[in-house]
Amino acid sequence: MRPEELLKNKQAFVFELDNVIYPEKDYLLQVYYLFAQFIEYGEQLNASDIVKYMQEEYHGHGTVDLFEKTAAEFKIPEKYKVNYDLVMQNAKLPLKLLIYNKALTFLQEIVANGKQVFLFVDGDSLMQLNKIRQIEWNGLEKNLIVYFSEESEPKPSTKGIEMILERHDLNPEQMVLIGAKSADQKCALNAEIEFLAIEEVLV
Repeated sequence: MRPEELLKNKQAFVFELDNVIYPEKDYLLQVYYLFAQFIEYGEQLNASDIVKYMQEEYHGHGTVDLFEKTAAEFKIPEKYKVNYDLVMQNAKLPLKLLIYNKALTFLQEIVANGKQVFLFVDGDSLMQLNKIRQIEWNGLEKNLIVYFSEESEPKPSTKGIEMILERHDLNPEQMVLIGAKSADQKCALNAEIEFLAIEEVLV
């Protein structure tokens, strides 16, 4: 179904977070900036050079082993891995995270139609909660019910979806999962609920 049809036919809309509600890079690139500033203070290295390197590595190769690559490039002591992990999990961002424009409109329409909005979020729950708190929700935060897969099992397991269905007295045919990853789609398929790729919202 298309988004407008789902608005008519579904009662519960379950969203992933990263690259569904907002672009994940908007969080990560600010974290890299904060980490580089910390290293400049601690090791007298040039923060601009570190940020540039981390941004290019992220855009070219993603997040895998990014600290290790950066540490090797700039001879950053291994002890700073703890600081990198902490800032990744708990960063106070210079700028608010902004929801995709069309995702924001969709969320507002869901709420205006009296439907339920859930976040069902994979990943480290402390880091994901930190992101949620720093998103500019435009007043929607009071309508959100948040679940973390660490409370059940990561997608594509259906345990989290089953928990939401049970706790909120919902049937699978009333629910749709909006995601960006194959695990989201497999989870929806396994739980026998509708799946909507976020690309269909953002077009």
